Amino acid sequence: MLSGLESDLQLLFSRFLGWLLLLFHTVIVAGVSFRVVMKRRPIGVSLAWLTLIYTIPFAGVGFYILFGEIRLGRRRAERAQAMYRPYAIWIRQLARLFPQHCCDVGAKAKPLHDLIQGRLAMPMLSGNRMALLSKPDVILREIAQDIRNSTHSCYLEFYIWHPGGDADAVCDALTEVAQRGVDCRLLLDSVGSKAFFRSHWPNRLRKAGVKLVEVLPVGAWRIPFQRQDLRMHRKLVVIDDRVGYTGSMNMVDPRFFKQDAGVGQWVDIMIRVQGPIVPLMWSIFVWDWEMETGERLLDSLQHEPEVWQHTNYRAQLIPSGPFVGGDCIQQSLLLAIYQARSHLVLTTPYFVPDDPLAAALSSAAARGVKVQLVLPARNDSIMANYACNAFMEELLAAGVEIYRYDAGLLHTKSVLVDDDFALVGTVNLDRRSLWLNFEVTLLVDNPTFVVQVNQLVQGYITEASQMTLKHWQARPWHKRVMENIFYLFSPLL
Repeated sequence: MLSGLESDLQLLFSRFLGWLLLLFHTVIVAGVSFRVVMKRRPIGVSLAWLTLIYTIPFAGVGFYILFGEIRLGRRRAERAQAMYRPYAIWIRQLARLFPQHCCDVGAKAKPLHDLIQGRLAMPMLSGNRMALLSKPDVILREIAQDIRNSTHSCYLEFYIWHPGGDADAVCDALTEVAQRGVDCRLLLDSVGSKAFFRSHWPNRLRKAGVKLVEVLPVGAWRIPFQRQDLRMHRKLVVIDDRVGYTGSMNMVDPRFFKQDAGVGQWVDIMIRVQGPIVPLMWSIFVWDWEMETGERLLDSLQHEPEVWQHTNYRAQLIPSGPFVGGDCIQQSLLLAIYQARSHLVLTTPYFVPDDPLAAALSSAAARGVKVQLVLPARNDSIMANYACNAFMEELLAAGVEIYRYDAGLLHTKSVLVDDDFALVGTVNLDRRSLWLNFEVTLLVDNPTFVVQVNQLVQGYITEASQMTLKHWQARPWHKRVMENIFYLFSPLL
């Protein structure tokens, strides 16, 4: 009799726990769903999160807590908010010091110029000298040589710094100049440069006097306070406020980087810059340095850049990321696409566009613009690859020419508009780059530079396979299923 009563009580207790768990889950899901709705983000993003929350009990809520909202961490967010106005004033004052700040802007680039200057205060400056570098050994050798020739400062910022090969020569150069008193500072992303931070190089550099900071560090105890997948994706070098580098290449020697990934060597570019735009590149570095460390360097240098009178490389910087005005890059890309009249050439390793970007490309092709999209045949992200493939049929049907580069992982990120201007930098054509990562893009309003980049990109195309709509439509059904599944969650990738 007693054992029967005990079993009944256990049954009632288990039912009570079940109902309590159900109630708890319902309250949590309802609360998080309400928060998603009240954030008023793009409908596709909100629906993707709601789908995840309702289809995967508890885990969906957990994913939203981890990755659903932009959280830089309290101190970092407060610094970024407080820094915006002083930096905007400083940039405007700096631009007025240069007689080149009132340069003429090309008709097609002018809408972008006005948007960038209005949102970010970044001016367009002429009198710059630029060299397009496309060979990794040359890029690393040039950077190392410029570091060795430095007299007062070397500031470098990268998403990935991977030990090995010619990248170690850059470390050696930093070590040498830091020991003779040059101010050397290094910002490296915690996730992208994980292998570097586990190597012997951090201790060696710090002992030589290099100030090395791990940007956006990750860890289990940080999860409640900052979003773990917000990354510093910039590639930036500023030496003596005289020479700058930016582009798509991380500080890696392709011969030693991800050799077991099955994608071949990474193919990249960097732009070596001299002239009035270099102090603005410097300002981006010191912005990131202050946001991460709290140390203000903004007024530490007197800027007297070289002006190259016989060149007319007009350039404008577009910093982007999760800060005030940081969504300007997405609007700039759309403007660039709609400005095209004859041809548009885009290269990117990761292509997971938002709806406005995909529609802009289809619209450009429909109105007679020759649109060429160059992607790697293979990349190192399975999820991004499936999500990318979900857009192929729509674009091919609209008349977009899509090429798959077969000679390695094409990592170059560029947009060429007619023969007029180019966008080159760190931004991938995916939602993460457009909305989440800290990135930097260079707008170059110069036909000569566009021809140089276009020659490089057309070389990529000769080593690529062109996709056809008929062949693409014949792919296996199970691939279609996977593509459509990942397409549903593409707003979250």
